[in-house]
This record gives sequence, structure tokens and C-alpha cells, in this order.
Amino acid sequence: MTSKFTELAIDCADPDGLARFWCSVLGYEVQEEGDGIVTIGSPAVPEGKSRLGPVPPTMTFARVPEGKTVKNRLHIDVNPTDSEQDEEVRRLLDLGARHADVGQTGEESWVTLADPEGNEFCVLAGRHP
Repeated sequence: MTSKFTELAIDCADPDGLARFWCSVLGYEVQEEGDGIVTIGSPAVPEGKSRLGPVPPTMTFARVPEGKTVKNRLHIDVNPTDSEQDEEVRRLLDLGARHADVGQTGEESWVTLADPEGNEFCVLAGRHP
């Protein structure tokens, strides 16, 4: 027996705002919202975790009182699907991301950004799914 990865839960101060940001990044849509929790997912696979086989994971944003204080131990990597890395980085910066320093050397093939609440993520290069 095995499990499949179906959901990523993210604590945050502004679930609605962070959900809108990630919907724009990933082309996702809001699937559920209420009481300080917003879940987003792929419109191409709305049945999500009840579907057999691999599925694009949903993301659930839950309001918590404490803020982010240290570098993430887990982060998201994204791959541009219809543009080059530098174009995608510019698009994400326009959406509200910002550059993040997590100790890069400058030789990396990825670009490290942070979402509007400071959660680090990377924009990879050369891997168009």
C-alpha cells in the first residue's frame, strides 16, 4: 500500500491574499473557502484526491496568529511552462513575489523568490514539463 501527495498546507496571516497569489502563479482556482481557510487546486483535475493515480496537489492556506520567522525547511519549485525563466521571474515579481537570499552562491540555475508572506520558492530553468 502507498500514499499519494494530494495537498500542501501553508500557515499564513492572509489566506485570501496568499491563495490569490498562488492561483496566479499556478493557474489554479479557489475550490473552497471559509473560516480562515482557503483551498486552491487545478481546474483541470477538480476531483483531486479522489482521482486514481497522480494528481496536481491542492494548496490549503490557513490563518494563524504567528508570523514566519526562519527560512522554510520545505519549499515549492515551479517550472515555467510557456516562457523562459527570466520572463517568469519578472511575472512573479509583478504578482508580488520578491527576491530571497537563502545563501545562494550566484552559480545556481534556479532563482529563489519569496511569496508575499515570505515563503521561499524557486523558479527552475530548462525544465519545461
